[in-house]
Amino acid sequence: MLKLNVVVASLSFLALATANPAQAQFPCGDRADFIKTLADKYKETSKALGIANQTNLVEIFTSEKGTWTIMVTQPTGKTCIIAAGSSWEELPPTKNLTAL
Repeated sequence: MLKLNVVVASLSFLALATANPAQAQFPCGDRADFIKTLADKYKETSKALGIANQTNLVEIFTSEKGTWTIMVTQPTGKTCIIAAGSSWEELPPTKNLTAL
């Protein structure tokens, strides 16, 4: 049950952060600058992306060492890092995605 609560809390945070990341206290700037820094300093590359709230591009960057960053780009071009951390692990695909 704890895992489910953590997932729900994380998804709620992500939904709020992607609604308008510029209003939250996240580092924002130029997307190209962030991508270069993530590659140069952390060896992170883009691993996944999606659209949030029908307008914002959400990208996940990860490295082989396990660092990760979630970045949101608004239609205006403004980009914000909304989360970052360590110990990222890729999971094998599963057919039963609802079982946590």
